[in-house]
Amino acid sequence: MDTEIFYVLVGAVAVAAVARWRGWPAPLLVTVVALAVSYIPAVPDLEIDGELLLNLVLPPLLYSAALDVSFVNFRQSLPQIRRLGIWLVLLTALAVGAVAFVIMPSLTLPGALLLGAIVAPPDAVSAASIGRRLGLPRRIMTVISGESLINDATSLTLFRVFAAILAGATVTVLQGVGQFLLAVIVGVAVGLLFGVLLNLIRLRLADPVVVGTFGLLVPFGAYGIAEHLRGSGVLAVVAMGLYVGYQAPRTSYATRQQERPVWLSIDLLLESFVFALIGLQLPGVITELATGSESVILQTILLSIAVLAVVLLVRPVFVFASYAWGQWSQTRRVARWRARMTALPDDDARRRVRRGAPVPTEAQIRMRMEPVLSRQDRVVVSWAGMRGVVTLATAAAIADVAPGFPESAAHAIVFVAFVVTVGTLLLQGLTLPVLIRRLAVADADEKVDDARELDAVRARTNEEGRAYLAAKREEWEERFGAGFSDRFDRLARSLTRLETDSERAQDAELGAARDSDPGHPAPNYADFASLSRGWLQVRRRVVLEERDAGNLNEEVMRELIVAMDAEELALDTRGGLRGGDSRA
Repeated sequence: MDTEIFYVLVGAVAVAAVARWRGWPAPLLVTVVALAVSYIPAVPDLEIDGELLLNLVLPPLLYSAALDVSFVNFRQSLPQIRRLGIWLVLLTALAVGAVAFVIMPSLTLPGALLLGAIVAPPDAVSAASIGRRLGLPRRIMTVISGESLINDATSLTLFRVFAAILAGATVTVLQGVGQFLLAVIVGVAVGLLFGVLLNLIRLRLADPVVVGTFGLLVPFGAYGIAEHLRGSGVLAVVAMGLYVGYQAPRTSYATRQQERPVWLSIDLLLESFVFALIGLQLPGVITELATGSESVILQTILLSIAVLAVVLLVRPVFVFASYAWGQWSQTRRVARWRARMTALPDDDARRRVRRGAPVPTEAQIRMRMEPVLSRQDRVVVSWAGMRGVVTLATAAAIADVAPGFPESAAHAIVFVAFVVTVGTLLLQGLTLPVLIRRLAVADADEKVDDARELDAVRARTNEEGRAYLAAKREEWEERFGAGFSDRFDRLARSLTRLETDSERAQDAELGAARDSDPGHPAPNYADFASLSRGWLQVRRRVVLEERDAGNLNEEVMRELIVAMDAEELALDTRGGLRGGDSRA
């Protein structure tokens, strides 16, 4: 088994590498190739325990995805994300359960609802990879990615409730709601606790290798402890990832530069393995189904087609209806806020209303408003419903969580889950790129906003930078003499050009000997590097303050931080090559 898993990993990564090289959606190609390979007689059946798959694959994938999600964008799009991640999952589970019970009553109602919980949550891996490649706007990517971060918690809670009923337990609706609330509260609390602790480690330890190792281990710990406390391990990992990702710019640049390629590699490895597993296991599921009677086989095939149709149809109906309701509700809420702002005479009166809860300002109202999704945007979100790892893993875990469930019914549910997963991957995954191109969904408006925000940040950076350089000029005149003033002024002006900090420091140092005062020591590379590093600190501080104030999009901020990290690496690299102390 270990050797077979290794072969699957190597083959899946190789196929994914080809897909990335050719610009194709890697999950789709891996699934198709694995499905074709599975029919080779020499290829053995590969069986993976569903609970083990969830515990090993889900925490790192969710944590890595949460690290990349903009917390600011996530918070602003939270109403849309919450509707899709909770209510759409619940509606899909109920709709699928009703259809399944009508077509195959032998499943029983709890078994039919269990099937609904299994196929309800979309996996954003395929949609996100396609969206990034085609340049989908952030407003769409945030909704798709954010939905995938929380819908697993909803579906897994439903799965455990219905599995407990199948196992003989009595669970009321109120108890089910209580379990969900407990899962949310405990999961988020555990995740934030782990996030704070991991962030403290990242801030206090200077060794990026040790910090990165903790980062690899902690998601498993947060997931396991939250599940042990009857919370949602999914929400624990998501909350931790969002917190750590938000605080990441305050850690050392070496930590950020080292952890990103590590997590990208882990994502590629795990995602490739999961989608290969989907393709490889389908023939085995078909074989198990074939052991039943002809009527059961025909009934299961009919059920699979019906459930796939329900999954495809419920999502667009809900997306358009819930968005219309959300916009109507938001319009009423904003109107009430603005009416109260007009009615209250001054700021003090506004702060005293509603037991101390302030009426939001106009800027705060804009920050709380959901991003507007055009009709084309909603069509894309409606069609980005491919199923993946959670559907596969929960279907494989039926025998473990509901041991008394009839074997034929379990085989039928597993078959339906695989048909829905493969069907959505192929049908939606293959047509989504064409749909995006035909609808001409672009991010032109966001690029204009990004340019405006960047101009404002640059203006403030120049202002803060002038104050920093003025203070440094006096300090350098005292240390190195007035004869160095002209050279310092030229160096200060060069800090706003596009050269790297290392090149600026090198050019400045070459002229230091002839420009410095003979009665004072000449500055060395470490002095120039220190000046450049201070300039970087000013820029980072300004960028973070603008992000925290809501004036700079978090994804734009990350791009700026990455560029600054590269500059600091150049400083340290040149300092190391010179054999001097580059951190002076």
